[in-house]
Amino acid sequence: MALSAHAQGFKFSNPPEGAEAEAAKQAQREATVSAQLATPCRDRIRNRKIMVLIAEEKNGMMQAEQGGYSRHVDSINLRLEALGLKTYSAEEVRRQVAQEEIDAYFKNDPDRALSASRRMAAQYVLRGVIASKATRNAMVNVNTVNIDMQFTLTDSAGRPVSTAAASNASYSGSDTSAMALTLIEERADEVVARLYSDYCQDARGR
Repeated sequence: MALSAHAQGFKFSNPPEGAEAEAAKQAQREATVSAQLATPCRDRIRNRKIMVLIAEEKNGMMQAEQGGYSRHVDSINLRLEALGLKTYSAEEVRRQVAQEEIDAYFKNDPDRALSASRRMAAQYVLRGVIASKATRNAMVNVNTVNIDMQFTLTDSAGRPVSTAAASNASYSGSDTSAMALTLIEERADEVVARLYSDYCQDARGR
């Protein structure tokens, strides 16, 4: 059975270090999140609609069937909704948007992507791409899988508003979707705070 690095209390991205230093780093992360979430714009952007889409890159190809990423979308949606934004569930997107139009967001096809935004009446689209890479860790003689997630927030016309990234690594396991969900849960507050701050600054300029 594959055993995640997180389950063993160890992360490749966070090597062992003193408890005091780790506490200071955590306090800094929390302060950054708090500062970004304090960006004044909640009333201005309240009820604006965001469509969240997730895809996974495998062997150079994008897999964007939203049915496999409902929990990933829900995890992000819950945090956006807590900030007063309106989101769509993965099921709502599947019912109203053709798969070809969803694929367009990950293939830089602006015309089809714009069509999907209009159909959902979404002012913004948040696109998350999961990328994974399997390697062999010679030190502990096990396989590892590195997960990177890149989030891009665009307006309905496709203009970039914000980007945010998260990454982690675990001991061997082929279920990259599940690993990505764990990564989102661990880093979602930081990612959403960054996107929210940029989103608010963009909204103020409109």
